[in-house]
Amino acid sequence: MSLSHFDDAGQAHMVDVSDKEVTDRIAVAEGRVVMKPETLAYVLQGTAKKGDVLGIARIAGIMAAKKTADLIPLCHPLPITKVTLDLEPDESLPGVNIRATVKTSGQTGVEMEALTAVSAAALTVYDMLKAVEKSMQIEGIRVVLKDGGKSGRYEAEGSAS
Repeated sequence: MSLSHFDDAGQAHMVDVSDKEVTDRIAVAEGRVVMKPETLAYVLQGTAKKGDVLGIARIAGIMAAKKTADLIPLCHPLPITKVTLDLEPDESLPGVNIRATVKTSGQTGVEMEALTAVSAAALTVYDMLKAVEKSMQIEGIRVVLKDGGKSGRYEAEGSAS
């Protein structure tokens, strides 16, 4: 198997997708921000100094998905048809679980858009809470579902897609 973002001479290039069939595509990514219980309390009580942590992080994730081609050099700009972000506080973690779902009808997949959405949402959670805890950790960012296109369906082991 070869890496598609390198040509025969080993030079990086944007993959030519013009001959690929337009299909409905979906990708789901997940990640989490782990924090101290007392930091999570700010999220649960809605008392974070910068405001609604989960609401702002949700918007940041949606915006990031739409800007993925501007951030990742070899990504194609895509006509995204849907982006959803679920941010769930989890006292057993403790922290926030983040899940992004991105859809398109196009010639290439939206895995990078889903990963970018989760990453930006997680970074926003960190930014909004860093005044009370700098030791938070962003973990486990991964694609858990990808469907559509020539390569078909992929589901990560142990995911609840």
